[in-house]
Amino acid sequence: MGAILVTRHQRVMGGVSKRMVCFLCISCFCLGVLLVNRILSVSELAGGKAASSKGSYKRRYLERSVHCERKETSIPGDILGQVSHTHDIIMSLDKTISDLEMQLAAARAAQVSDQDTFQKTMGSQTEPLKGRRKVFFVMGIMTAFSSRKRRDSIRDTWMPQVENLRRMEQEKGIVMRFVIGRSSTPGGVLDRAIEAEEKQHQDFLRLNHVEGYQELSSKTQIYFSIAVALWDADFYIKVDDDVHVNLGVLASILAHHKSKQRVYIGCMKSGPVLAKQGVKYHEPEYWKFGEDGNKYFRHATGQLYAISKDLATYISANRHILHKYANEDVSLGSWLIGLDVEHIDERSMCCGTPPDCEWKAQAGNACAASFDWSCSGICKSVERMEEVHQRCGEDEGTIWHLSI
Repeated sequence: MGAILVTRHQRVMGGVSKRMVCFLCISCFCLGVLLVNRILSVSELAGGKAASSKGSYKRRYLERSVHCERKETSIPGDILGQVSHTHDIIMSLDKTISDLEMQLAAARAAQVSDQDTFQKTMGSQTEPLKGRRKVFFVMGIMTAFSSRKRRDSIRDTWMPQVENLRRMEQEKGIVMRFVIGRSSTPGGVLDRAIEAEEKQHQDFLRLNHVEGYQELSSKTQIYFSIAVALWDADFYIKVDDDVHVNLGVLASILAHHKSKQRVYIGCMKSGPVLAKQGVKYHEPEYWKFGEDGNKYFRHATGQLYAISKDLATYISANRHILHKYANEDVSLGSWLIGLDVEHIDERSMCCGTPPDCEWKAQAGNACAASFDWSCSGICKSVERMEEVHQRCGEDEGTIWHLSI
């Protein structure tokens, strides 16, 4: 039995050749090698990607850190530069807005939509407002019902008359008018006298304003409003009717400042605030200016001053809310003190009467205006205006030969 089994086993083994066994062994070895290499390749690839991702993350982190460090070190300078640049932009915008507001106010003043309101404000100036004439300056000579002789003394000396007055407007762009309101009894003898004088000389600007010494601030305010509505001037001037003026010198001064905006020209002063009742120039609202003995803010003396177009327009546009003090020159100064205004202290606009203005003329410094400080005008101007004109007045042709 055993011999039979051994014989069968030998037959089976003998049925598989040795070559086949070797081939199978080699095939299994090669297959094993391929499998191992495949596994190793996948593992290395996964490890390489992870390492690469980690390195990339590190590089990005380092780059961000460096960038942040650089940014942090440059922040202070950048902020200061941005703040400075923003400040410049704001200042530029403020100036642009201010200019636009002035232009808007000028447009409003130039176009009076309500004709009835305009007629009431203008009084006898009944000519419809169709468009403003462009002129160099408008001079309003403040006068009163009792000042007929003062007006005549000016007409006989430094103010052109009738035809020459119109010619000066046409050729030089200089408008001059006596400014007066109305009496407390409309149509009375005082008003009729002014109407007759106007018919003769044609040199008045009538206001819908009741005349009175205590109402000079209101009168000045209304004058600027009406002047702005009637004429498109570079300057608007206020002068008293007891002051001598050299038109050529005054025109030269104004021409020098013609290209400027918001200018206020006159003899600047800062007088005491008079709190005591009964004295001349008493200020009822003295308490607004601080303690007793304080002085006013700097402002032009009221005998003669000039303001540029945008300032006159500002007064016209805001006349209903501008506060009026007892003294007219203080009121005008208060209206402008809070604005971006150039105050020009022009001393030739407040010379004394002879010999002061005479000496200055001989020295080549002719005066634009002359008066006596002690009288706030020329003392006894009716009698002395001719003398002042003869001794301190400019040549008659000066204003006509002046190039404006």
